[in-house]
Amino acid sequence: MNQRFTDLIQAAIKQRLSDLHVTGGFPLIFRRDGVIHFDKNIKWSHTEIDAMVKEMLSERQLQTLRKRWSVDFALSFNHVRVRINAFYTTRGLSLAIRLLPETIPDLISLNLHPSLSQIVEIQSGLILVCGSTGSGKSTTVAAIIEEINRTRASHIITIEDPIEYRFKPKKSFIEQREVGIHVPSFNQGLLDVLREDPDVIFVGELREPDTIRLTLNAAESGHLVFATVHATDAEDAVYRINNCVTGENQDVIRYQFASTISWLIVQQLTHIKRVGFRVPILSILKGTPSVQSSIRENKLTQLETVMLTNRNEGMYTMNLYEKEFINERSSFIPPNKSFGMGADSSKEKDFVSSLIDPNAVQDVIYMSSIDDALKTENSSKLTVSPDDEQHYVILEDHDMDLKDLLAQYDESKEEIIEKPYRKK
Repeated sequence: MNQRFTDLIQAAIKQRLSDLHVTGGFPLIFRRDGVIHFDKNIKWSHTEIDAMVKEMLSERQLQTLRKRWSVDFALSFNHVRVRINAFYTTRGLSLAIRLLPETIPDLISLNLHPSLSQIVEIQSGLILVCGSTGSGKSTTVAAIIEEINRTRASHIITIEDPIEYRFKPKKSFIEQREVGIHVPSFNQGLLDVLREDPDVIFVGELREPDTIRLTLNAAESGHLVFATVHATDAEDAVYRINNCVTGENQDVIRYQFASTISWLIVQQLTHIKRVGFRVPILSILKGTPSVQSSIRENKLTQLETVMLTNRNEGMYTMNLYEKEFINERSSFIPPNKSFGMGADSSKEKDFVSSLIDPNAVQDVIYMSSIDDALKTENSSKLTVSPDDEQHYVILEDHDMDLKDLLAQYDESKEEIIEKPYRKK
């Protein structure tokens, strides 16, 4: 690890910084308590940044950067975990760095509403945590999962891009998979996970229609599923889920979502002058019959009214939450306490199996049948075994869409059935 970079991260932790921005020939930018600052005494040259990024990345990540001109990854060292996005700008490569100390804060130290601890007792359904970038969604989910880990005997599987908080198994058994390292895509991870005996599933982010559909399927099949969504309020979050597909499929998604949603939390960090730092402001929507009915009937403008009229169910709009919880609370725990270093962080080393090619770029989507394969939207050249119970879709062209796959499948359907399975 680049020593100058390591020293920078250590200094940032001591100064309670949340984000760093490094770009060639320009002063270091950092964020403290939500406010951007400049440090003119620290600069990297363009060539220094190129060399540092090359040292940080695996060969596969380097291929992603070269092809996509940006890459997400995370690193751990000295009880500190950092999430980094390297991206191409007018100044060459720039780095956006989020600091994630490996000790996972609990709900109380994050100044969250105590009712969130009720989620730990839920056995199935969908828990959505929403908000803008940097609002603390991942930290809130990590705190809830850590509480499950501490109190319940469960099998927890996470699918993340990248892995942010590293969990140390306690009462639960936890396995974490990072997109691009341990699994080729969120979709593949969700197809795998139902065959891996999970009780709790965490999907890092819902963006693509297939990821949303597969996440709802997992929640519908009796698992407790956590996911994050970029959304500014409950109506926005529900709209994004309901409209991830078009046509008749919208009704299916809407009914699935209505039947599986348990909690929908929207979070933003707001600076409170009287305490001198940012605290989370929440809106909380619960999957009551009235909420489910509003979602099924696509009457999303009613959701805020439902939250206001169901305060006895523990629902809040952000205004109500700030008035009744934040303004009535006499003290808050400062971030430097909740994000401090600790001996409880996971020290387990990553291991690369000798049977896995860590630099492979081919995506293999496992399906239970050909019919399932044809439902995916991101597919390519199709190779199957008609004699085996297991079927595979081989993604050799990452840019090919569903229409191309269907056309190719129709043209070669008879040939595929007649020919023996061809191993890649």
